[in-house]
Amino acid sequence: MAQLLHFVFLISVLGSMHHTVNGIVMEKLANKKLCADEDCAYAISLAKAEDDYIAVDCRFINIRRGQLIYVYSKLLPEEGAGEFWFGSVYSDRFVDQMGVLGYFPSNLVKETHVFNKEKTEIMTTDMDFHCE
Repeated sequence: MAQLLHFVFLISVLGSMHHTVNGIVMEKLANKKLCADEDCAYAISLAKAEDDYIAVDCRFINIRRGQLIYVYSKLLPEEGAGEFWFGSVYSDRFVDQMGVLGYFPSNLVKETHVFNKEKTEIMTTDMDFHCE
């Protein structure tokens, strides 16, 4: 009976150590961002990559020259920081596929079509820089 109680205690302790949220919060890249709407759910624009970019960490996405990117938000750069945009890219095949989301340097792309000229300024949160 004592062994059973120790076993139940051990399982409950180990269970409480398990995190219910996966991923990590990375350093904020900016305190504010521009979006097409308050939820950043609609694309601001469509951009075309003018050069390749290899992601430096899990917040960023790889882009290839010529690839189209839907831009959902634009970080307002802090002093001395680069300007990054948040968007989604797709592979050459769009069939049954979700886009890959992440940040990329804005100086590597050219906007080809603006969907929404008016933008909403929003404060960023830790979740904007959360990595899975």
